[in-house]
Amino acid sequence: MTEKPRTIIVEPKIPKAELDDFSQLLFESGIKSLFLSELDNSDDFSKFETYSFSEHADVKVVNSKTLTESEPDKRFSYFATLNDDSNLDEIVNAAKNNAESVIIEFEENTEWKIIPLENLIAELHGLKTKIFTVINDPSEIKMMFTILELGVDGVLLRTSNLEDVNKLNSELNELSKIDLSVAEIIEIKEVGMGERACVDTASMLSQGEGLLVGNQANFMFLMHNESAGSGFTSPRPFRVNAGAVQCYTLLPDNRTKYLSELESGTEVMIVSHEGSVRTSIVGRLKIESRPLFLVRAKSEDKIGGVLIQNAETIAFVKDDGKPISTTSLKVGDKILVKTESNKGRHFGMEVEEYILEK
Repeated sequence: MTEKPRTIIVEPKIPKAELDDFSQLLFESGIKSLFLSELDNSDDFSKFETYSFSEHADVKVVNSKTLTESEPDKRFSYFATLNDDSNLDEIVNAAKNNAESVIIEFEENTEWKIIPLENLIAELHGLKTKIFTVINDPSEIKMMFTILELGVDGVLLRTSNLEDVNKLNSELNELSKIDLSVAEIIEIKEVGMGERACVDTASMLSQGEGLLVGNQANFMFLMHNESAGSGFTSPRPFRVNAGAVQCYTLLPDNRTKYLSELESGTEVMIVSHEGSVRTSIVGRLKIESRPLFLVRAKSEDKIGGVLIQNAETIAFVKDDGKPISTTSLKVGDKILVKTESNKGRHFGMEVEEYILEK
């Protein structure tokens, strides 16, 4: 299962004179959102999405006293402090009043955190409002992101040092894994000419890494990068010769796109044979007519297929991370795939409806 996208907001607890330099370090560490109690129109944090009680923020933060004053057409987030006796009704009401997120802080001596959050997640499930929680220790992130299996949508980390951000990123990487399973090849068949997509990323990929690609959104094959090369071609570890243009690939936000829809600048999900994921961007998409093969595989009770070019540099991935070339592939071989239940997708987004693709 792919982890849903998580928002990381940092509230720098440092003197304002040091904020510019510190925010640059945060940006270089991958932080895209800041919470700033005060913000005026002379401050330049345009590289970030800003949250603040100020009107000058991208997302204005309000509380129970200022909620009624918020402009209905302005993005706003509702900030609430919970204790043992807090009532969740005001938070739910804010969500129903179109708050795009709620930021939950717990009083220092509050013993109950998990149960109120579980209740809030259940109350807001099905609404568009996201739930963020305030943390002061990066180690809290795993607990927050796994409550009720769904977890919160993001955390607001209060910190005065970059090491906390590095620890948080490390903890987040451990959560950002998907489940891969072993499938057995049951059919290899030449199907004629078609257009296939070669995806050149802006990253160097290692052995065992590639893109998830498939004819069906619920059954995708891990297609290996071209780091091995051949006697006739140099290694191209940035490239994945992925499949026919109509194939799906899975993106970092858990949406799918057809390979033909990728273009320079599109973010794609790089997946390793161990299930770890990272994001890269497409540098170039190259579509060419080539003879195609249909490869079908079975994992437990699920069967899926993919249309690929048959060439030495194109490979699936075995469970030990080693590539297996399509030219040497045979029925009975074992490869890595990602499967899920038969849910539909609408414009790439997963929806709760049954769908059969074959």
